Amino acid sequence: MTVGASLGGFQEEVNRDPSELRDRLGGLVRFGARDVELPSREILDEAPSSPPWEEVLVDRVRAMSVMEKSLVLEAVRQCLQEQNQRIGKEEAAAIQELLGSLNLDLRQPLEKNFLFHFYGLMLRESPGGDVVRKHLAGLLELSHASAGQRAGIALAVGIAAATHMELAWALLEHVGRTRFLRSPPTSSASPGERHSNPSLHWKWVGSTALLCYGQMAARAQKQVLPWVDNIASRMVYYYSSSSYDHILRKSFLSAAIMLMKALKRESSAQGYKFTQTAELVHCLLFALQKEPDCLVNPFRQKIILVIAGLSSLRPSLTPKVKSTILQTCFQSLYQLPPIESLRSCCPPLKSDPMVLYQKAAQALNLLLQTFILENKSMDEVCFLLQHTEPWLTSARSEERERAVQTIFLLLKCVVECVKLTEEARPSVLGHQIGLLMLLWWDRVEFTKSHARLCVCLLLQLLVQQKGNMTEFIYLNKMKNFEEKVHKDLDVTFYHLVQAVDDHLTVAQHTQLILTLLRALSNPRHADSDLASQLLLMVFEDHSIKPEQVAEILQGLFQELPAISFKNVQQTVLRAVTVLGTQHTQETVEVLLSLCHPSERQVAPLWKALASNNQLARKVMTLLYIKLKLRPPQLLVRLSEQAELMSMLALGTIYELLYIREYKAIVHWAFAGILLGLLTQLHYLFELGVVESIPEPQEDVLDMKPLGPCSTCLEALKGLFWTTNYWEVFAYLKLLRGWELFGHVETYTEGVTLLARAMAHYDCEVKAVLGQAVICLKSAEERDNIVAILIITEFLNSQEITQYMTRKTLNKFLTLGLTNPSQLVRALSLAGLSSVLMQPKKLQLLRTRMLVLVDSFQKPEPQDLLGLMEIMGDTLHRMGPQGVGACSLKLAQRLRQLFDNEQEEVRGGAILLYGDVIYSGGRKYQQALKGHAFQSLVPLLFHLADTCPQVVMKTKFTFLRCAILLNWEFRKQLFSKLAWGRGLSAESDIFMCMVESNFGSCHLFLLQAAVYLRSPHKNLKRTAMKFIGGILQDYFTNLCFYLKRGDMKLFRTQFEVLKQEHDSASRRFYRNFQHEVVELSRYVSQ
Repeated sequence: MTVGASLGGFQEEVNRDPSELRDRLGGLVRFGARDVELPSREILDEAPSSPPWEEVLVDRVRAMSVMEKSLVLEAVRQCLQEQNQRIGKEEAAAIQELLGSLNLDLRQPLEKNFLFHFYGLMLRESPGGDVVRKHLAGLLELSHASAGQRAGIALAVGIAAATHMELAWALLEHVGRTRFLRSPPTSSASPGERHSNPSLHWKWVGSTALLCYGQMAARAQKQVLPWVDNIASRMVYYYSSSSYDHILRKSFLSAAIMLMKALKRESSAQGYKFTQTAELVHCLLFALQKEPDCLVNPFRQKIILVIAGLSSLRPSLTPKVKSTILQTCFQSLYQLPPIESLRSCCPPLKSDPMVLYQKAAQALNLLLQTFILENKSMDEVCFLLQHTEPWLTSARSEERERAVQTIFLLLKCVVECVKLTEEARPSVLGHQIGLLMLLWWDRVEFTKSHARLCVCLLLQLLVQQKGNMTEFIYLNKMKNFEEKVHKDLDVTFYHLVQAVDDHLTVAQHTQLILTLLRALSNPRHADSDLASQLLLMVFEDHSIKPEQVAEILQGLFQELPAISFKNVQQTVLRAVTVLGTQHTQETVEVLLSLCHPSERQVAPLWKALASNNQLARKVMTLLYIKLKLRPPQLLVRLSEQAELMSMLALGTIYELLYIREYKAIVHWAFAGILLGLLTQLHYLFELGVVESIPEPQEDVLDMKPLGPCSTCLEALKGLFWTTNYWEVFAYLKLLRGWELFGHVETYTEGVTLLARAMAHYDCEVKAVLGQAVICLKSAEERDNIVAILIITEFLNSQEITQYMTRKTLNKFLTLGLTNPSQLVRALSLAGLSSVLMQPKKLQLLRTRMLVLVDSFQKPEPQDLLGLMEIMGDTLHRMGPQGVGACSLKLAQRLRQLFDNEQEEVRGGAILLYGDVIYSGGRKYQQALKGHAFQSLVPLLFHLADTCPQVVMKTKFTFLRCAILLNWEFRKQLFSKLAWGRGLSAESDIFMCMVESNFGSCHLFLLQAAVYLRSPHKNLKRTAMKFIGGILQDYFTNLCFYLKRGDMKLFRTQFEVLKQEHDSASRRFYRNFQHEVVELSRYVSQ
């Protein structure tokens, strides 16, 4: 007998077509709707209904005798065994025949699994264990190939287990050992194959077992709790041990839903501690991950609802499990293609993907609410929100939109329906607010507007936690603001940022800013620009606390190189300027600690602090203060020397010298920087961190970082070069004075020479003198030494009395006499005996100078070198008053010694000449200029001297002549003298000399012609080269300025070369004979 007719009324909620609920859903899940309904919960809330005929049938069964029950059971068993051989009307007729034989007259339409239902009821009402065991065993031996067969078997077993739980459990255990483990792997098969292929008989026995356990839980009623963990563990076992396919998925989900329904009906389940919850959740998540990227069924909704139900059980899920749930659910839902794409690929006559998505979204929202109800705290809210981060930052607009929708619905529910039980202020909330703020310029209008609403809701939660009236009033304002935010987003933009700043803790605020900073490197310009604008707004709101500065700048330093857009970088640097203005000291300290000052990555941050002149002054002042933080040598370990704040400040000052934005500030702070660098170098000598300062090599690009001493010396050089006091730089460079700073033994000589050059060129004398006086009062010996060295040299400056009276100078010099340092006392005494402090000494020195000049002018004076040294020292002591007319005699005599055979004499004469031309005072200044002009050619030729020391001294004096004569290209001339090499440098020096004295070429020609008879070959060759250049490049000029007498004299000297024995002279004569003849002809006309 076959049984197969359908009986209406026994349809589980799980199998309902989703379209049937569409009318009940109405307008649900309109994003932002105020009333959020969750009819999806009904899937788990509805209890299994009994068919109307069951009560009548049960009464009749109970009225049967044991023999009658046995006969009926045998009849049903036989009918079930033959069921697969009959279909359609034959099944219905067989069932009616069976009912008639039992004197049962059921007029209602029969359900599909009526026979299994009836069989289960008979077994449930049978008291005999052996009978029940026999029939259940036979029932489980039936084929498991068809879905109806599996569902029917499970229904009968579940109903029977209501009174025979242990027996049913034992039989399922036996089937698991003997049939499940031996069954072939499951695979998809057509219905025809399932009936015709005997091997498929046991193929889906695992799915049947899952349904059996689900039905057992659903029918167990009061005894479900003692068995629930065993049932759940077997469900996990069968699901995990079976090959995954859609049959297994559907069976496991049906069983899980039945289990959850049973637990929800049992009120005592809330106090029960379940052991298999996490395992069931993992199985459901695996099924969720296997769902295809389309929406054709409600499986996503059902799985999430079951997980939500499991999450409400005790004990609560661990954070790790909850995190896995959130990640998987979000991924399954958010990664779906856009709804339009889902509709295009949806099969005909299937449910609308939009409805299915909305139901799944409702289920997800219910899951999140379940988590919140389990832990009503802001920590839990943040825990849930942090799992949306990958989707809020997604490149796909639909993923961002879905994530924002979820957050909005969750927060709205929490604000309106949940009272948080504890006042927690997690710092990660700032990060999550930052992520939402970064969506305020999103391309999708919904995402943009609701991201702002989400921020408003989060702020409302923060306000609710405080609970006072003031904040309650603010909450009402926030609600009104929420209504207006859709109308005019840009107007409320800044006010919303202010509201965020006002209600976050320091830690939350820091996380918010760090989030904005990380968004600066976003490859999408709009996102990066928004982050920079928000950052600037936050900074301008004066909401940054001093303790936040370090972490903020460190984050900015990491992100700055990755910013792709110029306008974004400019906005960020504006924000740095604002931050520096508010917290200058903290900003400077952090920038010093970020990296080595030579790293170019930090330069833009320092530049940003120079955009405001007042701020730049504060920055430089702080750097000077940091430079002065010099712990004693005994307190400094070798490993800590490089990390000293003074070292960092030193390296930073060195770098700032070459940043254009700091040029004016360096001028303003010149004196302080100078004294700071000089004393810092002395401090480094005290620490013993003196490294060998390498010789400058212009042709080698050395990328190694400088040591402390080298950095300090280079900063000292750069201070003068970048402030355009290049004359002072050149003074020391050409005298190799900078090298004196490289050794502690010659350090004081270097400072003295530097101060002498500054006094000579009136380089910031007033400011430096003021700083030196301050240092002279310092308790540090190094400060006193540097100060007295500078002051005593400045006494020779002609402008010093304009800045400080003799009485004041005398006071400070007298103070130096009591200094503990012997050097300071000695220099103070020397200063008190100077010409400025003792004016009567001037006449004595002039008288002595006249005697020295007379001795010097003798044909063969004794100890010529010693005499020149004494005269040089005397000139220096006499100061700006000079020696008067005696200077011309001395200059004339010194020029005669330029060509002396002895290298020391030549060099000494040339060097002293540079001092003499500045020693005549104002009265003889013009005459000395004329003398210097006449010495240009001899000095130029001695640049080719065979002695390197003579060459260096010649460069020094040649440059001093150029400065005295006020040449146009003086700085360029120095560069060529100092670093030029080869023919190119020679040509440039020649051009600089001639172009600066345009109209004097003929005079240079006549001066050079004298050297055509020089016994020194190098001078003679240089003269020929010089004359050749003038004849070639300035022939027209010579034709205009040369006189006949001058031409006759020059030609006489030129003709001598024809008789010379050396080939170079004769060759020069032949090469330029034509030019000389032509020149003579033009001059004679």
